[in-house]
Amino acid sequence: MLILAIDQGTTSSRALVFDGDGRVVAQAQAEFAQHYPKDGRVEHDPEDIWRTTLAVSQQAVAEAERSGDQVAAIGIANQRETTLIWDRETGAPIHNAIVWQDRRTADACDKLRADGLEETVRRKTGLLLDPYFSATKAAWILDHVPGARTRAKRGELAFGTIDTFLLWRLTGGAAHLTDATNACRTNLFNIHDQEWDDELLEVFEVPRACLPAVRDCAGDFGVTDSDLFGCSIPVLGVAGDQQAATIGQCCFAPGAIKSTYGTGCFALVNTGSKPLASGNRLLTTIAYRLDGQTTYALEGSIFVAGAAVQWLRDALGIIDSAPETEALAASIADTGGAYLVPAFAGLGAPHWDAHARGTLVGMTRATGRAELARAALESVCYQTADLLTAMADDGIRASALRVDGGMVANGWLLQFLADILDLPIDRPVVMETTAFGAATLAGLKAGMFSSLENVAERWQPDARFEPTMTADQRAVRLDGWRAAVRRTLSDRAT
Repeated sequence: MLILAIDQGTTSSRALVFDGDGRVVAQAQAEFAQHYPKDGRVEHDPEDIWRTTLAVSQQAVAEAERSGDQVAAIGIANQRETTLIWDRETGAPIHNAIVWQDRRTADACDKLRADGLEETVRRKTGLLLDPYFSATKAAWILDHVPGARTRAKRGELAFGTIDTFLLWRLTGGAAHLTDATNACRTNLFNIHDQEWDDELLEVFEVPRACLPAVRDCAGDFGVTDSDLFGCSIPVLGVAGDQQAATIGQCCFAPGAIKSTYGTGCFALVNTGSKPLASGNRLLTTIAYRLDGQTTYALEGSIFVAGAAVQWLRDALGIIDSAPETEALAASIADTGGAYLVPAFAGLGAPHWDAHARGTLVGMTRATGRAELARAALESVCYQTADLLTAMADDGIRASALRVDGGMVANGWLLQFLADILDLPIDRPVVMETTAFGAATLAGLKAGMFSSLENVAERWQPDARFEPTMTADQRAVRLDGWRAAVRRTLSDRAT
């Protein structure tokens, strides 16, 4: 049995085919354009997302099926919070997708906060009022596309995150569905009642008529149009990318924690069957929902991780490829006191400052390529330290951290991460954890895996990085980082 895992991310669409032993037998990837129409705005062309997703999926399936085996099911993992609205009859989006990084609704969130609504939102959704989440993005589209709000109320338009849009396209418009992990990132879904919340729909002015139905993460999400792959394939698993990575890292026990380093960085810790409210502005979220049983997590969200390295490559031109940063960082003893706070799209947890912008402090005439590269990598580790400190203050202290994502191939980064966190860092053999999580969900429904315990038996460490930095060295570096963050926060930080 083969499973196709679609991993639709912020900068590229990927497809991987897994066999029954959890091995990758075929894969394909395609990047697509990022659009920045104004300061703080980030958009994707939905047709780019669909075109690249379909192309890589068809390529991976064709390659995998040359062995004579067939793809029996599909699992989807997707960039979360990115928001689309499309015409139900034609399937055509009415506006570009507004990406999770987008800050255009910061003032709208400020107004709702001033109206005293943040506690209501937090209590029901586990989230905060921030442009990161989908609700204000959807409202913005409805308010700025002529006639959209009226059409949405009449049920002529469909709202969805990327998973929902892909399901719609894959099934030829037959399925308008999402799963609990994506629904819980909209600011519209009550994580306690496990349903769309009427009060929140009224607060954010999003009509119920345009919302998808919500399913468990492993379930029946429809079948693909037979023209796409030469036959109809059932879609049996869906999860937001960070929850998919949590599953792929086998963080099934309360207290297990993973951190994914891609465009952004997202640390999730399993908190079991009851949601834990954070006193440190972390998010209470759904880790996964299987057979009607919900497992919760605390999450810390960092908006810029790998994106800082992309900035070095694409905006500054000081590197040709991301792997160069490892040798550059290792070539010097330190940054000479330089700190990069990459608040290109505001700061996420635990600061939640949508108005902050990036800052580079402590530069001297000696600051060069190596110092900038090292400062960008160090910023990822410092931001992770902020998240784990907040988790510790909430009563959760990790004994080790499982990591994944494109950045974790960088051994220098993981050693510095271990040093700054004073914590062992475990990198798995199968680093495609997001895709494997999506495949796991589909495999559970299809019978490839008998249980989560059966899946956990397959997790193996590739390398462990142990801390070597002294406590004094760690304290000095973290003090410098915190001073840099203070200089970055806006006067409207909440």
